[in-house]
Amino acid sequence: MPTITIRFFAGAQAAAGQAAQALTLPEPMTLTALTDELARQHGESLARVLNVSSFLIDGEAAGPGTRIPDGAQVDVLPPFAGG
Repeated sequence: MPTITIRFFAGAQAAAGQAAQALTLPEPMTLTALTDELARQHGESLARVLNVSSFLIDGEAAGPGTRIPDGAQVDVLPPFAGG
């Protein structure tokens, strides 16, 4: 089974209650399926953050249909304020 690491930054970290999470997937999945699973695990607060976040998979920008490979690192990057 594929195992990935999710890193949460800023508001995503606050909503998830942790900086990182290892997750063993029952099968390879897309980024959309992963965000659905994370929202299920962590609740509505994280779901709202995920809806406005950007994502990197192994350092590369990823969209909803991007497949997540085994061993990947997924970064959850909510919008940042400031200048």
